[in-house]
Amino acid sequence: MVLAAGLGSRMRPFNGHIPKPLVEVGGRALIDYVLDRLAATGVERVVINVHHLAEQIERHVHGRTRPRIIISDEREALLGTGGGVAKALSALGDAPFFHVNSDTIWIDGVKPNLTRLAAAFAPARMTKLFDRAAEAGRLHGLRLEGVWMHVGTPDAVAAAEAAITASVV
Repeated sequence: MVLAAGLGSRMRPFNGHIPKPLVEVGGRALIDYVLDRLAATGVERVVINVHHLAEQIERHVHGRTRPRIIISDEREALLGTGGGVAKALSALGDAPFFHVNSDTIWIDGVKPNLTRLAAAFAPARMTKLFDRAAEAGRLHGLRLEGVWMHVGTPDAVAAAEAAITASVV
């Protein structure tokens, strides 16, 4: 699931006419970095929740075939992270899924991080709810290799572009 429904209020001046997931970093929309990583990992279907300037996001992803896009429409009410996931559960299905913000970019290390995360997932050791897992000492994570960037402000766009440029030189 890709979270793309937020108002992007910290991303001024863009968010008045461009939803944050479509702000360009290095000539590409933020959401494309996430969708391309998911496709490269073998993810076939992605649920994207939309709210703020939803039509633009829908138009942007309309032609994608990898991964196949399913829109979870939150135009009537912004549901927040938990509410957005709860609304999308029927489209997500019963299998484990990646949960990614549309305003993050990461530069992988030696192995792709989503591949590493999927390989490390062990349902027999991991509980379904964060609170229950933490209380039982069973909350697990995987340290990201490479560089992870939250691109939530205009200043962060320049920093992300610099990091991307440095990683390909």
